[in-house]
Amino acid sequence: MNNIVHLKLQITQKMDQEKKVAFYTLGCKLNFSETSTIARNFVSEGFERVNFEEKADVYVINTCSVTDNADKRFKTIVKNALKKNNDAFLIAVGCYAQLKPEELAAVDGVDLVLGATEKFNVTSYINDLTKNTVGEVHSCEISEADFYVGSYSIGDRTRAFLKVQDGCDYKCTYCTIPLARGISRSDTLENVINNAKEIASKGIKEIVLTGVNIGDYGKGEFGNKKHEHTFLELVKELDTVDGIHRLRISSIEPNLLKDETINFVSKSNSFVPHFHIPLQSGSDTLLKSMKRRYLRKTYTNRVTQIKQVMPNACIGVDVIVGFPGETDELFLETYNYLNELNVSYLHVFTYSERPNTEAISFGEVVPKNVRAKRSKMLRGLSAKKRHHFYESQLGNSLTVLFESENKEGYIYGFTENYVKVKTPWNPELVNTLHAITLTKIDDDGVVRFNFN
Repeated sequence: MNNIVHLKLQITQKMDQEKKVAFYTLGCKLNFSETSTIARNFVSEGFERVNFEEKADVYVINTCSVTDNADKRFKTIVKNALKKNNDAFLIAVGCYAQLKPEELAAVDGVDLVLGATEKFNVTSYINDLTKNTVGEVHSCEISEADFYVGSYSIGDRTRAFLKVQDGCDYKCTYCTIPLARGISRSDTLENVINNAKEIASKGIKEIVLTGVNIGDYGKGEFGNKKHEHTFLELVKELDTVDGIHRLRISSIEPNLLKDETINFVSKSNSFVPHFHIPLQSGSDTLLKSMKRRYLRKTYTNRVTQIKQVMPNACIGVDVIVGFPGETDELFLETYNYLNELNVSYLHVFTYSERPNTEAISFGEVVPKNVRAKRSKMLRGLSAKKRHHFYESQLGNSLTVLFESENKEGYIYGFTENYVKVKTPWNPELVNTLHAITLTKIDDDGVVRFNFN
């Protein structure tokens, strides 16, 4: 009898050891940092993490709801997971899971949907992985999402995404993020620094700061609404951490990117000359309608200041096309403004109607075929802008950090000012920094170089 009990115990342990979990992340860098943290929780519970393309016992999909495309992709991702294992336990977390939990739970094959506060405790919601007849929902009222959970990514890429802030107190008329993530709140400065040191200890060369509204850093740091620290103080503290070769600021609102921060970055040890600054529209009329907290003059001043102290800086721009009331004249105002502005590339978003936003009730709806045409025009402008920026960098001596993928016989990397480069595949280059001189732009838009 003892032998039988022992054998059963061995089988149970073997089954537990063989449980595999896979993750799929939609959306932003912030989602990637949170997926990585959730994955570490699974690993600590004895799961083996595998690629999403592999057969797994559990599939976790971290959703986004910035545009309707992310919503639509969810069903396709679920189907793909079930093709690999029809008995797999499927879990949905993230912004869409908070906004539309019942809708996700109704998708065939979905077993569990977790909202904004529950997603970090996902392993406590799963038991024997038996599939549910109907998706089970655990989600809070978004007003309850008033506490902070730190996150960072390790092992997914050659750079790490470090979450420093969550939520947003802005009321942009097109945006669902405050409904999905709650009020603005920040990690403590001490915890951010400790996480940065942990990342550095793993040999990762670059950290990208991420959040919903990172320029608002310091608000809600200790559970109250006042600022304990500023974004500039955060930047200065991070710049002193040993072992970090590069620090990169992700998207930051133009009204919160101060001259003092720009000037500090220009002289810092680790921060690179790369900024991504949402514009959304080059028309003051539309900026007011969107309830953005700046007008075009502020944006121009930010770009001018960056280029004055960092002439080789890369500046990326978020822009929305097809917002209600965007006439041909107002669109051309945006197009011509961006054409003249000294920026490096655009991230173009086609406006999509989102439930429970103010803009959904606005008149003067732009037809979808017009939105598509305007999007195509701005994407063409972005390609032109990027090519022009790359041309301006030819002959410059820069530093490249190589990535880990072999893409059709080439290894790719990015310079400190975000020029994408390539060279024939060499595994010894992965996650290494090298001084290079940029030589020419290939037909695919990627830059060749010589090692210095």
